[in-house]
Amino acid sequence: MFTQSKTKETVNLPLPSEVGWAVIDYLKYGRPKFESPYVFLRHLAPYGPFSESDHLHQIIVDYMKRAHLPTLKKRRGMHSLRHTLASMLLEKETPLSIISDILGHTDPDSTKVYLKVDIGKLRECALDLEEGNGDA
Repeated sequence: MFTQSKTKETVNLPLPSEVGWAVIDYLKYGRPKFESPYVFLRHLAPYGPFSESDHLHQIIVDYMKRAHLPTLKKRRGMHSLRHTLASMLLEKETPLSIISDILGHTDPDSTKVYLKVDIGKLRECALDLEEGNGDA
């Protein structure tokens, strides 16, 4: 359960078992040995919760720069992650209403932009040019 930053709405999503086990693994073997009520901590001193400058967007952008990934005229960071998540959910035939909830869209029509990335479903809608040209 968390507060969606985009809409300020409370979102309650299931925790897949793989994620639950990854969190347990992190708590047992990866988390710095530091007394804190926060689950996830910085791994460099000073230990503690992530600060305002440690937003995931900034971390992603920093790693993209380090990896010399092209970013000109392209959206990057959180937008790319959100788009990838929506595309993957759509490929797994997740209903648009659920994808909309996960992304925090208050207007389900906002989620329809992701329909254009489902190449498999788009192929099902394609016209057969041989069939329609009258040469048969």
